[in-house]
Amino acid sequence: MSKIEVGSARRAVADDMSERRKTTAFLTVLTALVLEVADSTIVNTALPAIRDGLLASPAAMQWIVAGYLLSLGSLLLLGGRLGDAFGHSRVFLVGTAGFVAASVFCGLAQSPGQLVAARMVQGAAGAVMAPQTMAIVQILYTPLERVTKLAYFGVIVGLAAIMGPIIGGILIEWDLFGLGWRLVFLVNLPIGLCAILVGWFVLPQREPGADLRIDPAGALIFAAGFGGLLFALITGAETSWSAGLILLLALSITVVVFGWFRAGARRSEGRPAIIEPALFGIGTFRWGVLSAFCFSSASIGFLLILSVSLQQGLGLSPLETALVHIPFSGGVMLGIGLLVPKLLPRIGKALPLAGGAAMIAGTFLATRAIMDGNGGGLILLSCLALAGVGMGAMSGPLGPIVVAEVDRVNAGTASATLRTAQQIGGALGIAIIGAVYFSAPGEEAVARLAGLGPAGFAIAAALALALLSVTRLPSDLFGQNRNSGR
Repeated sequence: MSKIEVGSARRAVADDMSERRKTTAFLTVLTALVLEVADSTIVNTALPAIRDGLLASPAAMQWIVAGYLLSLGSLLLLGGRLGDAFGHSRVFLVGTAGFVAASVFCGLAQSPGQLVAARMVQGAAGAVMAPQTMAIVQILYTPLERVTKLAYFGVIVGLAAIMGPIIGGILIEWDLFGLGWRLVFLVNLPIGLCAILVGWFVLPQREPGADLRIDPAGALIFAAGFGGLLFALITGAETSWSAGLILLLALSITVVVFGWFRAGARRSEGRPAIIEPALFGIGTFRWGVLSAFCFSSASIGFLLILSVSLQQGLGLSPLETALVHIPFSGGVMLGIGLLVPKLLPRIGKALPLAGGAAMIAGTFLATRAIMDGNGGGLILLSCLALAGVGMGAMSGPLGPIVVAEVDRVNAGTASATLRTAQQIGGALGIAIIGAVYFSAPGEEAVARLAGLGPAGFAIAAALALALLSVTRLPSDLFGQNRNSGR
């Protein structure tokens, strides 16, 4: 069956559905996607409690966050192809069931190793589930209807990511049934089961599949390469670097490079590959993905050490830590929801440039405030609000930048590649920035907080690279938006 025939058949399936059923299906996939996104950050606030409950080492704490992002990012493109082959609704339900089951195993873990393993399975299940959500929306709605629905996706999913640490702190403070930090994972059980049950009845059931053309070996190559890279960085920072770890670091980079050239060779032969190297020949795509990779590394690494520092260094409770995150989260939503729509068409690339500068200033001043013992005063909250506004103004335009010059036929692949870069970048940020932070000498709070200084500079360096990428964009990219608004 050709792509055109498959698309027409799927459109016919959606035409047979009532508006009420479509809305219920949309809310179902959106709920599941919120769980997947929130779980990338919700654990940050719980890390000190997990450390105390499971006697987790700094390396284990990093792996609890990075392992999830690594398996999620490595398998996203593969998960999308599985949906194309076997039907998006069916694969969505299977992925959601796996995600819920892995969440339960996370909540029942009795050792750091068990929790890390469960988190990696959780990320893999999320990689199977998440790509189907966008595809199901495309099946349910016409191109014109999708505009509004995808806008909901962007706002709610973005809110889920930045609200994760806040929700985590509240759940731990409630301590329902004495579950403590385990509730952060077990809360996915009732929500996920509801999504599966409702989805079984409302999602498109007769959706045809396409030919099975996937590249599992390519996904495993990239996962192994990045996994070895993270292991070497995290383990090397916790222990003294050995020749074996240095060799593993070099070998992992070699594996990633080999995977890249392998993908290029397969594409030139007309065979499927886990990535599309030809997209990186487009300047806006190449620099946009690199910006997103660096931006995600910096921001996710910063959020990790912020949550841990407030609790381990300054003695704040999980709820107090959650409240400190509110100005940052509000600033992000202000930047994305207000500044980007209003200012991007008017001032163009000056907006992400200004946003990046605001985030560099805000994160640096926030780290200095925490190092001075400020755990919730007006100065710290103002700095975090500034950083949040900058993050929103910087991250909001990244999506349009990446697909600005990509053909519509490759838009789905480009978007999936962007999300993969963000997840892998986040995992790498946890490894690098977390390594700097946790390697601070001594156990005293000041020693731990001293790691924030270098981490702040790491954030600034990553964002500077992202800003350099933005300045390379064609000068008329945003000028077209200004003309269209006249």
